[in-house]
Amino acid sequence: MPAIRLETKRVEKPWGRHDLWPGFEDVPEDASPVGEIWFQAPKGVGEDDPELLIKYLFTADKLSVQVHPDDAYARAHGHERGKDEAWQILSAEPHATIAIGTLKPMTKEELRSDAESGKIEDKLDWKAVKADQFWYSPAGTVHAIGPGLVLIEVQQNVDLTYRLYDYGSDRELHLDDGVAAADPVPYVAPFTPYDLGEGRRILSGDGAFVTERWTAARSGTLKATHDRPVWLVPLTGNGVLDGQAVGPGGVWLANSDVPIELSDGADLLLAYPGGAVNEGLLA
Repeated sequence: MPAIRLETKRVEKPWGRHDLWPGFEDVPEDASPVGEIWFQAPKGVGEDDPELLIKYLFTADKLSVQVHPDDAYARAHGHERGKDEAWQILSAEPHATIAIGTLKPMTKEELRSDAESGKIEDKLDWKAVKADQFWYSPAGTVHAIGPGLVLIEVQQNVDLTYRLYDYGSDRELHLDDGVAAADPVPYVAPFTPYDLGEGRRILSGDGAFVTERWTAARSGTLKATHDRPVWLVPLTGNGVLDGQAVGPGGVWLANSDVPIELSDGADLLLAYPGGAVNEGLLA
């Protein structure tokens, strides 16, 4: 498979927005708001069950308080994998927040009780966020995303969310699974980002996937493989991947060696499965 541009799927959400992000058409005011845009391979092309999924999220209201299971819990309940996820913040209104982790360690019994009563919202660590921040949320982390944000989400590819609390809405909760899968403790960043050469920053490693950010002009061969494909998400600027022009608003997937050239001003997010950083990703 050469590098391919992934197709978009718009997902309506009650907490979504009508104004999206450069590169995407806004939603008419008389239509349901869009909360997510998923990037998927065209039918019959590429990976049948890719390990990762890239989304853009647009929030006008709080998302539910939720948790995702790890691989072991998910597989024990009939799913392919669990769900680590990470967020690259593109835009944040003043006072925008993300809840990640609890303010202090909680027992499973306390978590269930506070989820049932609604007190859980006040037991979470609501952190102020701003554009250009990156957060990695391992499976088991109790979290919620607040309003006023545009972000890119990188996640293990499984549609598996356990809602613990949803602010009194009538959407289904999943308290048994959510409490069982949760690790209700204060958040500690699982990885310290570092630079690997000029304009190449490793944002996450050691988890279910590696995330990198490239911010300098470069050219060479992207060393993707079938077992370890690479997702490329241009944020700003331009480049050429396998003969295709790439730019903001799109996501590309490569699973073999492909030529890449990035111009000055290019800013690119890359993700690939597995916890070990591929230092030779560009040759």
